[in-house]
Amino acid sequence: MFRIGSTSKQFTAASIILLVEKDKLSLTDTLSQFFPDFPDYAKKITISHLLNHTSGIRDYLTLADLSGKRSDDYYTDDDIMHWLINQQQTNFSPGDEFLYSNSGYWLLGQIVEKVSGINMAEFAKREIFEPLAMNHTHFHNDHNQILKNRASGYVPNGENQYKISMTTLDMIGDGGIFTSVEDIKKWNDAYYNNKVLSKKFWSMTKRGQLNSGEVIDYASGLFLGEYKGLKMISHGGSFVGFRANLIRFPEQKFSVVVFANRGDANPTRMAFQVADLFLKNDYEQNSSANKAKESVSIEIELEPAELENVLGLYWNDERSDSRKIHLKNNKLIFSLNEHREFNLNAIGNNKFVATGVPFDMQVTFYMDEQSRKIMSVSINGDTPVLSVGYKPASHTRQELMKFEGAYFNNELKVNYVLKVENEELKLFVNNRSYSRLKTVMNDLFVNNQLGAFKFERDSIGRITGFKLLRVE
Repeated sequence: MFRIGSTSKQFTAASIILLVEKDKLSLTDTLSQFFPDFPDYAKKITISHLLNHTSGIRDYLTLADLSGKRSDDYYTDDDIMHWLINQQQTNFSPGDEFLYSNSGYWLLGQIVEKVSGINMAEFAKREIFEPLAMNHTHFHNDHNQILKNRASGYVPNGENQYKISMTTLDMIGDGGIFTSVEDIKKWNDAYYNNKVLSKKFWSMTKRGQLNSGEVIDYASGLFLGEYKGLKMISHGGSFVGFRANLIRFPEQKFSVVVFANRGDANPTRMAFQVADLFLKNDYEQNSSANKAKESVSIEIELEPAELENVLGLYWNDERSDSRKIHLKNNKLIFSLNEHREFNLNAIGNNKFVATGVPFDMQVTFYMDEQSRKIMSVSINGDTPVLSVGYKPASHTRQELMKFEGAYFNNELKVNYVLKVENEELKLFVNNRSYSRLKTVMNDLFVNNQLGAFKFERDSIGRITGFKLLRVE
């Protein structure tokens, strides 16, 4: 039995859909109907928003990090509810955008309990797992529960060494499922045979829609898209020392599931490698795949000197993230962080494709009207994400000392303290020491553990506070 992380979300969505079928709730019901203690914005957040990650609710895992919680710290459902209710704003107006939020699915789990009168673990057992004979599957809401044949999670701990990576947290909804490959086969079969779950039930695969009318690639705990011209339904999961992915090609009635109990595994890549072996003929027969194949650009070789103009750091203000483009062994490298990087192969002087990723990623570099270096990244042909080239600002010790002080966040009731130590700005959260703040630009720093710190000043230039922006 493996923990499958966010691959669990489809079972939370399924519990909600079953309650809708029983006329116990409606997708248009609002968050405030179930939890009136939320601020007024909850009156505009519907069940549908929560299912499709369009609510704008802030992610509780991020809030836990920002509260100074470490991965092995313990907190409860009551703590999460307290954090969420104290958030005076959402990330955006409900329905305006898509932003993955574990809080939304945790709240859906709480709503299942409110409506059904029993914990969602028991509800899912009665209504889904027992009817489908998924006898080795459950929502794990008690970390002290002993499970026969349970896999333990592991993460790297030095070269060729590992350590146990489990959790004492009991949250379910956004995750929490333990299951087996054999049981997931039964869940997958139920998508086609409709003996237990009705055809209408699988309306949960209907894509969400934004206020603008734009249809998104997410539908009630599932991502919907295409891979090499074939329709695909999928969802991955990642928590502590476990990784998982389930991909389904509904028209081919072909699915791949990969469960891993090591944190350095890449089940998504493995699943696509398996699909490539079995579906090769389907790719070739698919007309859109053939069309894409014909239009593939030919990779070319560029000398290191020809790559100099694209090297450097790039900042995306909307996502508050920095990306590094650099050379390693004469190869152009795209770095998400020090642990995640991949090669870029040239298909033009300033146009590249990523290798070693399970999607089509094109990266283009150019200068804009303001003579700024721009990096444009497009995934599977979607709207490009633009990042601006920058050179890190540098500060003297005297300049860094102006950022020193104590800062208090009322929503989380947390103290942040900044001190200059060894010519670096060090961060302390509730008296715990964190990694240093690295300068990005003037008044903008990044901390590897928490995110981006954007400092604010008053009319005479004095620092008055900062906005803490989570970097994913």
